[in-house]
Amino acid sequence: MSRYAVLIGCLALLATAIVAAPAQAKDGTLRVTFTKGAVIGGVGAGRGVLTYEGRDHPFTVYGLSLGLAAGASVTELAGRVAYLRRLGDFPGGYRSVGLGGALLGGAGGVQLKNRKGVIITLEGPRLGMEFAANLSRVRFALD
Repeated sequence: MSRYAVLIGCLALLATAIVAAPAQAKDGTLRVTFTKGAVIGGVGAGRGVLTYEGRDHPFTVYGLSLGLAAGASVTELAGRVAYLRRLGDFPGGYRSVGLGGALLGGAGGVQLKNRKGVIITLEGPRLGMEFAANLSRVRFALD
């Protein structure tokens, strides 16, 4: 009988750990201005602010996209950062596969994910002319 009690206790502990882990993650908001130029591949850079736990954290972002791309654009993006357990999980490399475009103006959006499970979802107006179908790597660095 004690063998079953230990097994049930272990299962209860495991279930508590699985349920409690996502609850510790917090969300933040993000605003960024990103400028991009592309011919076959593309490069871009920008600056923004991450609001996390009531504080603003300025950052720099730069990226590279490989695939079919042409044009140039300036994008003002706003969105959300999810599954952020601590501020140190935010900086670093993110990946995304995307499809987008603008003809003088339009809308842009992207969802990025890093190795720590942090997901950034951004959207906003885009100015310029661009078409892209690519794999992107983006790096965020806190200032």
